[in-house]
Amino acid sequence: MSVNLEPLDLGVPIPYHFRCPISLDLMHEPVTIPTGQTYDRTSIQSWFAAGNTTCPVTRAPLSDFTLIPNHTLRRVIRDWCVSNRDFGVEQIPSPTRPAHPSMVRTLLNQASSETCMSQSRLSALRRLRRLASDSEKNRSLIGSYNVRRISLHILFDTNSDCFELKQESLALLVCFSLVESECVSIASEPERIKYLSRLMLHSSIDVRVNSAALIESVVGGTRSPELHAQISNVDEIYGGVVDILKSPVLFPRALKIGIKALFALCLPKQTRHKAVAAGAPAILMDRLSDFEKCDAERALVTIELLCGIPEGLAAFAGHALAVPQLVKTILKISDRATEHAAAVLLAVCSESEECRREAVAARVLTPLLLVAQSDCTERAKRKAKMLLKLLRDSWPQDCLRNSDDFACSELLVPF
Repeated sequence: MSVNLEPLDLGVPIPYHFRCPISLDLMHEPVTIPTGQTYDRTSIQSWFAAGNTTCPVTRAPLSDFTLIPNHTLRRVIRDWCVSNRDFGVEQIPSPTRPAHPSMVRTLLNQASSETCMSQSRLSALRRLRRLASDSEKNRSLIGSYNVRRISLHILFDTNSDCFELKQESLALLVCFSLVESECVSIASEPERIKYLSRLMLHSSIDVRVNSAALIESVVGGTRSPELHAQISNVDEIYGGVVDILKSPVLFPRALKIGIKALFALCLPKQTRHKAVAAGAPAILMDRLSDFEKCDAERALVTIELLCGIPEGLAAFAGHALAVPQLVKTILKISDRATEHAAAVLLAVCSESEECRREAVAARVLTPLLLVAQSDCTERAKRKAKMLLKLLRDSWPQDCLRNSDDFACSELLVPF
């Protein structure tokens, strides 16, 4: 095909066949699957990792998931990048080579050997982390060995005072999913949780985020309510997570890990007051528009959880941006986000007459009517109708007269 697509950040159009059909970005490492279609390696690997078993373009079912490097196309793309570098096109990096099992074993032995110099162990841990970050295949290979056990031992080794080793082992550890026994081994030792909570106050944003990621993984991987409560009772964790959520948008991983950790910590109702005391309501409302879709949904669920306790509900009802932000969220992110936004709005408007006035001023009528008659979840529609009933006496009469197209009179009668 001779179609060209004009990118937003380049002064030259990228040829259509240089773009990955999944990401629509310039392919760095084109690979061909058995259907003959070519994709960027990272995109098609993510497609398969998500459980898909078809070709994204042809939708043909696949029984063979072999990825064959398209060296010819890569050379053509590389030459095109070089010839257009004056237009801001950067040269594509060399493809990453898969890690070899013998090399991984050598690096793990080097990292775990207490007879090696600290710098040698550090070098091995950093090399393992780079390999794990390169591809899912590398992560799977490294994870098949005892990398988690080695990393946990280094991280919580009370006989070692080399913080760089602990920092690097933590960064490597969060590249992998922990099994339940590993989560229990952390959660059942209060000193380990306190150590992680102290790391969340470290000056390095990477250390803070990695600590929060490990705590979230441990909470999510532990089924024992007693161990959940033991983690959730550590006050410093909440302050650390809230500080992570204050990170600039230039650190998207911080926002993603921060909201995942806060959500996990707020699941037990008996400790939600700690999140409120740490300032979670204010930061959630301040950052709501900065989250990506899945994280925004998780943030709204967390807000609804916090509204389930009196101090949380009062905090959101008293926040100047709460109602306008929630109104803007309705029908803008996803059905799930709309459901939780409507539920929170109903809660705060039931709590405060001022919130009801703010909702009317924010023009909540139209989105609520649309939700009530949409294909959103049944819970979203139910909450929208309950909120319409609650706000019935607050609508300006001219607003109601202009809403006949939405069958307003039918929805605003007593239920």
